[in-house]
Amino acid sequence: MKKVFIISIAMLLICSLGLLGCGDKTSLKMATGGTTGTYYAFSGAVSQVLSENISNLSFDVQSTGASKANIYLVADGEADIAIVQNDVMYYAYKGIDLFDGEAISGFSAMAGCYAEVCQIVSKNNIKSIADLKGKRVSVGDIGSGCEFNARQILEAYGITFDDIIVNNLSFNDSATALKDDKIDAFFCVAGAPTTAIVELATSNNIKLLEIDDEHAAKLIADYPFYTKFDVPGGSYKGVDSDVQTVAVVATYIVSDDLDENLVYKMTKALFEHADDIAAGHAKGAELDAEYSVSGISIPMHPGAEKYYQEIGVR
Repeated sequence: MKKVFIISIAMLLICSLGLLGCGDKTSLKMATGGTTGTYYAFSGAVSQVLSENISNLSFDVQSTGASKANIYLVADGEADIAIVQNDVMYYAYKGIDLFDGEAISGFSAMAGCYAEVCQIVSKNNIKSIADLKGKRVSVGDIGSGCEFNARQILEAYGITFDDIIVNNLSFNDSATALKDDKIDAFFCVAGAPTTAIVELATSNNIKLLEIDDEHAAKLIADYPFYTKFDVPGGSYKGVDSDVQTVAVVATYIVSDDLDENLVYKMTKALFEHADDIAAGHAKGAELDAEYSVSGISIPMHPGAEKYYQEIGVR
């Protein structure tokens, strides 16, 4: 009898410990970008909404060097979830371009969130991307994602960097250089409207160059991380009609080691509470599950895959 009583006490203790364990919080490290950038602010809104809607989940939101750095952080186990450009995660997975010869593993895709638009801004006398041959063109900082986007877009039109006078300037410096007649056009990859272009257009006549259906299709066939995107008319002064271009997508990646059910819950909460995220950050208004999967060209985490299949977009 005494033996049975001792066993019963032991079982109660085990059950109690199990119940306590069920209440343990999971804290995930979330890698974002610089504190003044969209990645950091958007992820702050996302982390708050997800933690409010998933029991016992919290986030440690960290400022980082953005896409390339974030991929290394997740791969090395220093972060559990991170926001990156989908083209950069593709380069990492394949071991090409920014990660030339070094394929990175240990991460998978969770959700595409909003468009980072490839905008080609020129003076009014330049009517098309084909007209950039022989012109002074800023293609973004050396080694940046923008520089690779510029190279790929020009390539779709049969133009190489040898065919233009290459300038490597930041977006703000590119806008200033166009204003001062030091360049003829520049590439900018960012959410539209972009502040640097808005300010340029207020006092200067600009043109936003189109990527037509034929060249967009070629680009997407060669680089499946691109999606077609229309910059709405009125986004910039003097650009009154919609302009078709392409975009890459700001995307959450997660560690392959994260629990499938947890990633399922996070993906589900991200889209089911998009309105709450939008209340915290304007980019939340772009959250759309169908658009999310359209630009993902690396393996999906099983938890995210389960959600997308459940709602019929995969």
